[in-house]
Amino acid sequence: MSQGLAAMVEAAMDWWQDAGLATSLDDTAKPWLGSLRETEAKATRAKVLAQPVAPPPPPVMGGVSSEWPQTLPEFAEWWRTTPALPFPATRRLAPSGPHGAPLMVLVPMPEADDAQGLLDGRGGRLLDALVAALGLTREQIYCASALPVHIPMPDWAQLRADGLGALTAHHVALAAPQRVLILGRSSISTLLNHDLPNNAADFREFNHDGGCVPAVFAVDLAALLARPAHKAALWNRLLDWTGTYQT
Repeated sequence: MSQGLAAMVEAAMDWWQDAGLATSLDDTAKPWLGSLRETEAKATRAKVLAQPVAPPPPPVMGGVSSEWPQTLPEFAEWWRTTPALPFPATRRLAPSGPHGAPLMVLVPMPEADDAQGLLDGRGGRLLDALVAALGLTREQIYCASALPVHIPMPDWAQLRADGLGALTAHHVALAAPQRVLILGRSSISTLLNHDLPNNAADFREFNHDGGCVPAVFAVDLAALLARPAHKAALWNRLLDWTGTYQT
């Protein structure tokens, strides 16, 4: 090879090296397609790993419904102690009363002045007078609350979305009362997704997973204490029930 030609070849090689070609060329087949697919797979895996992990769904109030207690005594103990309810166990107030009671009184939550038991404060004394007028005593009725603790301004729509409405319906089904008096119609109707009629004096039925039971929806105990007119309106709505509890 002449000196001039050798210089030209060396210059050409230098050019290709500057362009990024660091190895010599040959005719051996290369697995370019497989390498490309492997590169794409690695890129996909890296992209998936880089994506933020979605948070787990929020827990249903009370846990899995199939694991809820199936008898009333079991429910009362579970209500006080289960970690499936996001409320301090030391502050919870349990329901009380017999299974199949002639009347169940359901309130949104314990009153602020309830101390040792559900409705043992001022509102409970008003309730005692009301049930006495119906010919009953506290020991004969079943008292329960939708929430086990007192909470300032609960978000009842969110609590329904969290599953508390279904748990409340299950509670009523286990209690199996003859009638239900609901003191806190706006909050509990929201919790249960019930639409109250235009005439709030109409009798209603409480629907639960075991059927339905006659019910009256009324204002809560705080409103009854604050406005005597509410007590008169409630009594007028309960007149059809007076005398029906006598044996």
